[in-house]
Amino acid sequence: MDNKETVFLALHDLLSAYQPPLMPKRDEPGYYDLWSFKPLEIEGRKRSEVFFAGAIIQKSYVGFYFMPVYVDVEVKILFAPELLRLLKGKSCFHIKKWDESLRTQVQAALKAGFDLYLKRGWV
Repeated sequence: MDNKETVFLALHDLLSAYQPPLMPKRDEPGYYDLWSFKPLEIEGRKRSEVFFAGAIIQKSYVGFYFMPVYVDVEVKILFAPELLRLLKGKSCFHIKKWDESLRTQVQAALKAGFDLYLKRGWV
């Protein structure tokens, strides 16, 4: 198993802890995402779903996509410096190596993001 698969499977394991109440649209080798399927309104727009997080094997890294940073930029304050260094753009982390420290940091970010979605009534 190459390193990208190891990273992907580790992220899949952490994400799947939130299933249910969150559910995937896609759960296949190399691609896993979680959504909240619930009628809601965000900034005046009615929606039937909202994306939470996902993992996708890319060419040279595993992308960890984490939407709670769009909801509240203060979520970034919770990221440890090691995790924050992997953030490219606003919500995508490029992960090439996996270790226990990174697992702990991603796990904490997922919990904080899920708690934020709960607080807003999105889950």
